[in-house]
Amino acid sequence: MELADIGGRRLAYHRSGAGPALVLLHGGWSDGRAWRPQLAGLADRFDVIAWDAPGCGGSDDPPGEMTMADYADDLAALLAVLGVESADLCGLSFGGGLALAVWERHPRLVRSLILAGAYAGWKGSLPPDEAAARIRRVRAEVDRPPEEWLDGYLPTFFDGPVPPGTLELVRTMMLESRRAGMLPMLSAFAESDLNAVLPTIAVPTLLLWGENDQRAPVGTVAAALRSAIPGAELVVLPAVGHETNLQAPEAFNAEVRRFLGSGGATLWPVSRATCALCGQQAESEEAPLTWATSIEDGRKKLYCDRCARENVRNIEGKLDPVYW
Repeated sequence: MELADIGGRRLAYHRSGAGPALVLLHGGWSDGRAWRPQLAGLADRFDVIAWDAPGCGGSDDPPGEMTMADYADDLAALLAVLGVESADLCGLSFGGGLALAVWERHPRLVRSLILAGAYAGWKGSLPPDEAAARIRRVRAEVDRPPEEWLDGYLPTFFDGPVPPGTLELVRTMMLESRRAGMLPMLSAFAESDLNAVLPTIAVPTLLLWGENDQRAPVGTVAAALRSAIPGAELVVLPAVGHETNLQAPEAFNAEVRRFLGSGGATLWPVSRATCALCGQQAESEEAPLTWATSIEDGRKKLYCDRCARENVRNIEGKLDPVYW
């Protein structure tokens, strides 16, 4: 674990490997240790960075209440300190919602999105009574010792056998969770509705789900995200629950490698480009463009950032950042 100073607060992170930045965002009752199988299994190809959100793991507690925008800004500040200008973002559960918030506020940081068991916020993805019940439960438990309530969550995190040591790791993180981190995080997520963000996403997006996810069911939550995010790909891991990266780490890592190596997030260097819609010419990152491969003729077409956002539903093919 390493520490970075962000505006006078320490944010902890775990980092391994070299290559394109792959930033991992954990869920609730958790911290960056939840990504151990990915920090070890993907480091041969990527610069893998897993943060501890404010109030989690080794990070300082937040100053008070937080919004999803606050978490997104903290992550952006951490990546700036680490010298990361753009990254593939992979978020699980709350971390998936955070990845959406980062796209909304800092889109130039985002090369692609991998959303695992994610939500557009609890308010945005769950029936009102379910979202309300979850936050009531959190508020009722937050001042009690974690050993009194944590085992009640484990059946909803996993479905069937898990690798050796996995339950011990999850229980350890939950036992070490603290009120100052958990309550702001889950309150912000409970009140968040990120559905308006979904149609604006103009980077390759993978939805990576467990077939038997009880907390974010594939037939409702994943299906809604797939319908709303242009060009999103949905992959379902059989006989797996909510914590896909921990229950099926080899399959999870294989899908991440496939997705990031398939061309969906390839960077295409160009020296000069013209937007196919407005005619704007770009010679530097001051006028960012995206590219799309037309389904009809297979030719690459370039669009400025503004036109890509405004016409994303009418642009055929996958959109990717273009770098100079």
